[in-house]
Amino acid sequence: MTQPDNLSFGTAIPDDFGAIAQFAAEAEGLGFDRLSMGEHIMDGDPPRATVLGITAMAAAAGATRSIRLLTGIVLIPLYPPVLLAKLVASLDVISGGRLDFGIGIGGQRNTRVEFDAVGVPVEERGRRANEMLELLPRLWTEDRVSFDGRYYRCEGVTLRPRPVQEPYPPVWVAGREDAAMDRAVRQGDGWYPYLYTVRRLRASVDKISERAAEALRDMSGFHWGLLQPTCIADTKEEALAMAAASIGRRYATPTRSAEDIAQALCITGTSQDCIREVEKRIEAGARDIVFSWIAPEPRDAWSQMKRAAEEVVPHFR
Repeated sequence: MTQPDNLSFGTAIPDDFGAIAQFAAEAEGLGFDRLSMGEHIMDGDPPRATVLGITAMAAAAGATRSIRLLTGIVLIPLYPPVLLAKLVASLDVISGGRLDFGIGIGGQRNTRVEFDAVGVPVEERGRRANEMLELLPRLWTEDRVSFDGRYYRCEGVTLRPRPVQEPYPPVWVAGREDAAMDRAVRQGDGWYPYLYTVRRLRASVDKISERAAEALRDMSGFHWGLLQPTCIADTKEEALAMAAASIGRRYATPTRSAEDIAQALCITGTSQDCIREVEKRIEAGARDIVFSWIAPEPRDAWSQMKRAAEEVVPHFR
């Protein structure tokens, strides 16, 4: 296939929290365009270990010079808006203007647990996000901001320094529902889905494009992202088994096996297998692909990243 000229490839940071800076430097040295890391305040009950994405990206910023940093994703209803605006502006400043601000509202796992932990009603998360996305751009670009909304209020707030990027860091909207797609059209600079089949990816790109046309929204420069679970191994069977044990087992149902889920949602196989699967996602509309490595140990993610940099990504350059 003829490759689009606006492709980018990134890598998610594995859950090896003490090595975030080293992983970031390695990814930049291998030529990746973007780093990403998700976050949860309390992921499940009992929760798995997590760190906050803005904190992780600050560590990555200090170890790198050019690679872009994507918060993938910040659950914005969990934060007070003035504090979040300050955190985002600070990260953009200390990184020299390399931040992509990935946002979402949660919903994949036991979402209520972490909303309860910070005292935010989980049923309000979508409406709170919409209101916050009205306020954040003003906090990044205006002096003496006053706001009186349904959920948030502030009076005479001025934040300095402002973000390096003008008018502010690109906002990538994550989600799976129509409301998230509407949010991307109205208030976003990019779309960043996760756990999508190729068919669903194509459908979401088409739907967002249609809604943007109806709203007379200029989509030039819009980022068509994708967080893609990926496992590269010596054989297709080995890679699929790892994906089934990880992603597949988590989302299996009585009618769909772990292997079926893994085949539908993950890229698995040899480097050549992965090239073919990436091509399918590009044909479906993805342009900014971030690989999330499926690996039994963090060090295995490092080796998969290196293999992709040497054997997969060059095919698309």
